[in-house]
Amino acid sequence: QVQLRESGGGSVQTGGSLRLSCAVSGRTDGILAMGWFRQAPGKEREIVSSISWNTGNTFYSDVVMGRFTTARDVASLTVYLQMYNLNPEDTAVYFCAARRFGRSAFEIWGQGTQVTVTS
Repeated sequence: QVQLRESGGGSVQTGGSLRLSCAVSGRTDGILAMGWFRQAPGKEREIVSSISWNTGNTFYSDVVMGRFTTARDVASLTVYLQMYNLNPEDTAVYFCAARRFGRSAFEIWGQGTQVTVTS
């Protein structure tokens, strides 16, 4: 089974940057894509980005496009979310997630890491 663990969260000022990491372990051969999601207090969980494990093709939600980039390092089994120009609306718990081959949804989740952007 795949296990995921996020790190790199913290508190930054508006306009600042953070890089989140997701360490991937377990049966990585079954991974189709890795995603980043976030959930702010009182809000629904939303997708931030995704990246194909094999090809590196990326997807970004409109609200983060141009500010966030995601990448994966297959050799180190790590997925990254580089966040620039953060604003308070980016404050949320950020989750790493895995979508497996043959599945239409992300079903494996990390524990989350808090990102707080102060004004």
